[in-house]
Order: sequence, then structure tokens, then C-alpha cells
Amino acid sequence: MIDRYSRPAMRALWSASHKYETWLRVELAACDAMAEEGLIPRDAAATIRSRARINEARIEEMERVTQHDVLAFVNAVAETVGPEGRFLHEGLTSSDVLDTALAVTLREATAIFRDDLARLHQVLRELATRHRDTIMIGRSHGVHGEPITFGLKIAIWYEEVGRHRRRLEHADEEIGVGKLSGSMGTFAHVPPSVEAHVCTALGLSPAPVSSQIIQRDRHAAYMACLGLIAASLEKFAVEIRHLQRTEVLEAEEHFAAGQKGSSSMPHKRNPIGSENVSGLARVVKANVQAALDNVALWHERDISHSSVERVILPDTTMALDYMLDRFTTLLERLQVYPERMRKNLEQTGGLVYSQRVMLALVERGLPREQAYAIVQDLAMRAWKGEGRFEDLVKGDPGVAARLAPSALDGCFDPSYFVRHTAEIFQRVFEESP
Repeated sequence: MIDRYSRPAMRALWSASHKYETWLRVELAACDAMAEEGLIPRDAAATIRSRARINEARIEEMERVTQHDVLAFVNAVAETVGPEGRFLHEGLTSSDVLDTALAVTLREATAIFRDDLARLHQVLRELATRHRDTIMIGRSHGVHGEPITFGLKIAIWYEEVGRHRRRLEHADEEIGVGKLSGSMGTFAHVPPSVEAHVCTALGLSPAPVSSQIIQRDRHAAYMACLGLIAASLEKFAVEIRHLQRTEVLEAEEHFAAGQKGSSSMPHKRNPIGSENVSGLARVVKANVQAALDNVALWHERDISHSSVERVILPDTTMALDYMLDRFTTLLERLQVYPERMRKNLEQTGGLVYSQRVMLALVERGLPREQAYAIVQDLAMRAWKGEGRFEDLVKGDPGVAARLAPSALDGCFDPSYFVRHTAEIFQRVFEESP
């Protein structure tokens, strides 16, 4: 367990006490259902519900002997009930309890993620809106491309998180199934009606068909959804790390009073939050592979998936909940520097407007290939330090012969490149669900 990178609510879902409480919810719901079906006495079901208690120490003591967690749990709870305890777990197999309870727990985890993503979504919306018209340079291959706005960059993130919210709902539906179909999934000892009753009571749907277990493609799909969320968080974090580089410094994480960036270099202000998110994303993504490997089990089941899930499900849900909280807080306090963005935009002396100049020449009747060659030659001279690109363009006789000074000035206006920003924002923030 990576408890260091966890928050109380999510960590509590994977505690021993919550696990046993959820198992007991399944067992009690099964007793109620079997009593209604006449499979066990109604009085016995009532007694079980009123007397059943969890004694973690006793369960652990029994498990040391039985080497079986569910059997130890059932026997320990039955002791607290008395003679009627013999009806507890009647007709069920361990996976009926384990898999159904796991579905409950994962849906509880989903509820936390739902809140996490809603908060992140709102913060991104506010950040994008605030910087809708904050012009900066766009980069391709890490090299200056053409002007964009910081708000557009964040709008992309906002829309991406919206997709994750929709994926999470689908993943929640897929994982939200229970099963009480017995040892081979045939309902040999408990009828399907009991399963339906229990699932309804727990807010689940019955698995349409199962073996001894719920099929692990469902869990792999859930993990893949979490892995995709982690991958996007890593993408966002890497962008902030790049923007905080000394040579760029267009945005940076908040640096608190008294905070230290290095034990040896007092000047350091490091993007540690983003780096933390990037690192934990590797753990989450690796766990997705383990979940995929869990899909292939022997025949109606084996136990090879169990040990894996005891690690990857708690670790992944706790890590991702922590990542979402940390990154959202980071964005809430993000320092954005529009002046530096403008300075970087102008750093290349107008090189980033090369396409606009080329197209202007084409519009004046010059063949595209010839216009490209003229502009590229001027651009290469600028790269070599022979002058500012804008000055070289305006001083070139061939260009001047085709483009009036006012037309040339228009080619170097950054607002031209972002003139559709409002329309894009309407599509993202008003038309998208």
C-alpha cells in the first residue's frame, strides 16, 4: 500500500474494518433474501441481522489456522450470532462475497473520483476563462510554431477531463455488478432470485452470467479508465514542468514562504508537484497492465488474480485520488506570467509568422512552392543571426514588390492567429455537455 500518497476517505475504503463491514452487508442481504425465498427460517435471518458482529482480532486468529480469509470471517461472525449462525453463508462460495463486496467498494471509490474530477473540471474552466485571450507561442516538437492563447491550451485539458468523466460513468456501470451464483456459477444451491435481491439491496446489477467469479475484463476496463486519467494528469504535469523551465518560465508552481528547492542551491524553485504526479502516473499505468493480465484465468477460476488485486486496486485508487487532489490544488495556485509569454513570442524576431507571409504572397499570385522558397530563405538567414525575420522580410525587394507595407504589418499581428478563440470556447464550454 502506498499510504503516504493517500487521502483519508479513499484509504478508509481499503481498511480491514471496511472490508469486513462490506462482506457482512453481502452476507446479511443474502440471509434476508434466502428467508424470503423460504430457504432459511425468517427468525434465523432476523437473529443474524440483529446479533452479527465483527471481531477483527478473532477473524485474524482464525485465519492463522484456516489460511482462508472468508472462512475465518464467516466462522468468527457466526460465533457472535449463536446457533442461528449456521445459516450464515449458506449455499454461497467465497467469491460470491468477495466479488460482490469488491464491486460495492469500487463504486464507492468511483464516487470519490467523481467529486475529484468535478473539482478539477471546474478549476480548469476558471483557468481557461481567465486566460482565454492571454497570447503565447504554440510549440511543435518543442520549437516555436504560431501564436495560441494559454486559455486554449487549458481548454484542451478541460475537454479531455470531460471525456474522462464520461468514461468513469461507463466504467462504474461495468464494474457495478454482483454475483451469488455459487461455486461454478450455475446457481446450484441458491436461486438467481437471491442474487437479484442482494444486488438490488447493494445498488448493483446481477452479472448476466458468471463462473465462480465475476469476469476480470470488467476490472481491467475499470483500471484502464483510471490509467487514462493518470495519463492525462501526467500530460498536464509535463506541460507545466516545461513551462517552468528557466529558459521558458511562462508559468510555475506556487512556491511557499519557507519552502526550499534544493539542499545545496538556494535559488532553486522546482516543479515538485508536477514531478510527483508524473512519477505516480507510472505506477498507475503499470498497474493497468497487471489488471489486463488478470483477465486470463484457468477454467472457471483460479486464484492468481486475487493477490494482484489486493495490491493494484488499493494502490491505484489511493494514488489517483491523491494525484487528482494534488494537481487540482497546484492549478488553483498556478502562477501564470503573460509578460514572459509575450517576450517569448517575440524572441525569434517574427519567425513564427512565416506561414502568414507565405500565404500572403500566394494570395498575390505567387506559386506556393516559390513563395515557400522565398520565405524559407529569409527564415534561414534569420536563424543564422543575419537579422530579425520581420526586418528581412520587409527589406526584401521581391516581397515588397508584391505586398504593401500595411499588408506586411498585418502578417505580423498575433491577434490574427487567435481570432477564432471565442468560437472555440463556445464549442467547448457552451455546446459540450
